[in-house]
Amino acid sequence: MTVKARIERIGEFVDQEVTLEGWLWNKRSSGKIAFLNFRDGTGFIQCVVVKQDVPEELFELAKGLSQESSIRVTGLVRQEERSQIGYEITVTGIEVVSRTEDYPITPKEHGVDFLLDHRHLWIRSPRQRAILKIRAEVIKGMRAFFDENGFTQVDPPVLTPSSAEGTTNMFETEYVNGESAYLSQSGQLYMEAAAMALGRVYSFGPTFRAEKSKTRKHMNEFWMIEPEMAYVGHQENLQIQEALVKYTIKHILDNCKYELKTLERDTAPLERVVAEKFPIITYAEAVKILQEKGHDFPYGEDFGAPHETELTNHFDLPIFVEKWPANIKAFYMQPDPENPDVILGADLLAPEGYGEIVGGSERIHDYELMKQRFEHENFDESYNWYLELRKYGSVPHSGFGIGLERTIAWICGIDHIRETIMIPRTLYRLYP
Repeated sequence: MTVKARIERIGEFVDQEVTLEGWLWNKRSSGKIAFLNFRDGTGFIQCVVVKQDVPEELFELAKGLSQESSIRVTGLVRQEERSQIGYEITVTGIEVVSRTEDYPITPKEHGVDFLLDHRHLWIRSPRQRAILKIRAEVIKGMRAFFDENGFTQVDPPVLTPSSAEGTTNMFETEYVNGESAYLSQSGQLYMEAAAMALGRVYSFGPTFRAEKSKTRKHMNEFWMIEPEMAYVGHQENLQIQEALVKYTIKHILDNCKYELKTLERDTAPLERVVAEKFPIITYAEAVKILQEKGHDFPYGEDFGAPHETELTNHFDLPIFVEKWPANIKAFYMQPDPENPDVILGADLLAPEGYGEIVGGSERIHDYELMKQRFEHENFDESYNWYLELRKYGSVPHSGFGIGLERTIAWICGIDHIRETIMIPRTLYRLYP
């Protein structure tokens, strides 16, 4: 009896007849054999139609199929060492569900702008499917890490009355009462409140930055994972960040072998990340390294992409750069008691030129110090609730944010984060 199967589990049906439901990715044929590259969303498999073994009309149907036509294929599952997945289908039947004509993305080369204009179709390709599959597994791995380590997921609001960091690069909208509201840049401030209720928490959701940036590392809409932890200091915060990254990388190495192979990703650098301890250097030490390597980089400025690349190449591992100058970091970061001019915080820089993927710090928990920061920043009353957290049961606490798309780009080894999300929102591109 024929059974319905999916490509991801096709190995369970060797020497059995199955029916697959999906789409024709592409095909090639000779006079006697037609090779159909078939996909069903869970993977790709070659389906072979042998002219002498099937009715003439079935062979002609197979030869005449057009790219991305939706079809049902029935056939015998066979082991095949030359196949990337180890199996192929010997076809005994084909049913056309919907025939496609003039599919715009052909096997020829297309420009990036063309592909982004057709992003809703581009995601069907093997490379884009692999990236989106890895994205799903990164999310699964991170959630598993937090669930296994006593964190509770909390969902902060997406509409906020003010910025998390006092910046102006925000998308403004009008609330129902006529007041201004903004799409969230970060859920961090709200997550600090949640940590005071639940101890260890994390949020996962979209964030928005109205930055007119055209670099390969920036988008206007992206996803963030933002944990906050009560009674956790700076050093423990770094340990948790490292453990999360190692756990996630191992999860991908264990569960996305086919996708990594599709992307031709060299996994040796990722395996090293899992195996070795992340170096920790101070901002001052990082500046010294840059200067020794010939960069004209003054103390007190933020790193650009070339500086981050230089630092990670120096260690060939993810590195923590800690104790940044307080005047270039956010108002809520705890000063180092040994040197109040720097903060107890760090950025985690990914190797291979991918730069910052995590930013975190111990938060100011002293009421009077936070009140001084409020006065210095000239915050309005919309922030008063955040100050109250330091008034009622305040404790030392820390947190961080990890950018999902930058992390995925690094894991996949791809050039631009616009491929790491289904429909990217970048400068001048709001469609499709």
